[in-house]
Amino acid sequence: MSAATPPVPTAADLAAVDIASPEVYERGIPHEAFRLLRRHDPVHWHPWDWSGGGFWAVTTKDDLTTVTRDWDTYTSEQHVNLWELSAEAQEARRSLIETDGIPHTRLRRLVTAPFTLRRMAAYEDATREILDELLDELVGAGEIDLVPLLSEPYPIRVIVSILGIPRSDGDFLVHLSNQLVEGTSNREVDATEYGNTTPLELLPFNSPAAHALFEFGRKLGAERRAAPGDDLVSKLITAEIDGDQLTDAEFCNFFQLLVFAGNETTRTAISNGLLAFMQNEGQLAALRADPALIPQAVEEVIRYATPVLHMRRTATRDTELHGVNIAAGDKVVIWYASANFDEAAFPAPLAFDVSRPLKPEHVAFGAFGPHHCLGAPLARLEIRLLLEQLVRRNIEVEQSGPVVRVRSNFVNGVLSLPCRFTAV
Repeated sequence: MSAATPPVPTAADLAAVDIASPEVYERGIPHEAFRLLRRHDPVHWHPWDWSGGGFWAVTTKDDLTTVTRDWDTYTSEQHVNLWELSAEAQEARRSLIETDGIPHTRLRRLVTAPFTLRRMAAYEDATREILDELLDELVGAGEIDLVPLLSEPYPIRVIVSILGIPRSDGDFLVHLSNQLVEGTSNREVDATEYGNTTPLELLPFNSPAAHALFEFGRKLGAERRAAPGDDLVSKLITAEIDGDQLTDAEFCNFFQLLVFAGNETTRTAISNGLLAFMQNEGQLAALRADPALIPQAVEEVIRYATPVLHMRRTATRDTELHGVNIAAGDKVVIWYASANFDEAAFPAPLAFDVSRPLKPEHVAFGAFGPHHCLGAPLARLEIRLLLEQLVRRNIEVEQSGPVVRVRSNFVNGVLSLPCRFTAV
């Protein structure tokens, strides 16, 4: 006997869906809410006071890809997060991810060279050494918290190594990154922290930690401009194309983006990815049985973790998407947290499967369009090496307590994950 057909949701049911409030994500991605929207209202008007009244939620992979590729109709230049910003705040915060067209191409050309696949290969030995040092401390140590002992220190130590700054600065940068995420929680913060005097609305994530990161980057940039070396900062500071270079403000904004994105997204992928292995018995054993699956497993970890939940665009003109009329000036939010679990693109999308084919591609890291993530090759390198070392060293991971998630509608973060690492 076939299962009963689920009832068609009413307009009131759809209006009650909440995918914007930060507290929703303390329980993980609201998969049922996104499934409801994908099936019955894929371009959904979502009221929300923090974004000036509301936004269009784009939830299918096909529609997200359309928006991502059409930067001329759906611009990034009027902010990429849910909340409303003044024109002054938009300009003060502007970085690579808040530009389109010629300005975006210019910035991207100036910062791309240090992030090529060839350059990533040069970081592999140092990254593996950092990882092995961390794993040596975890294996056989009994119950540990994965986040502060692996997910946080691993990517930030790689970043500070590449930046050419002392490892001791890594803890401070992690702390600042955590506070940037706190800025997406709707909780009040101390606007004067770190000596900040800039109005919060002019700072990324409405956080004084952005001021501290800006100042850290400014001082570091000045040091390397005076005495350049072979590190990433020096390459960015001295990069020149046809006489054009990054301004000091452009470098500092990019430095903030680099620290936040390079640290936060990778540690989120590692935390959620290892949790998925712990909760899906046999998947790590499958990698041990066939290490050739590791490249597929890397992509499955990224898809399943979906480190960044959404990005916002703004319609530049009246348009139509999936049969829905969108007016010029409307906010259009593309939800990676939905598109990466779209049944039309991924069979059994809620299953964590390391043998999942590489095609179709997930949409994490802005996979399609001009805003694909520059740091994605580094994130893939770090995740690949972690999986390789778990296999080579016969390490088993076991959850030993409840996961605690970040209160954020932007980052799919994990605050705490008790577990055990055991050599088998």
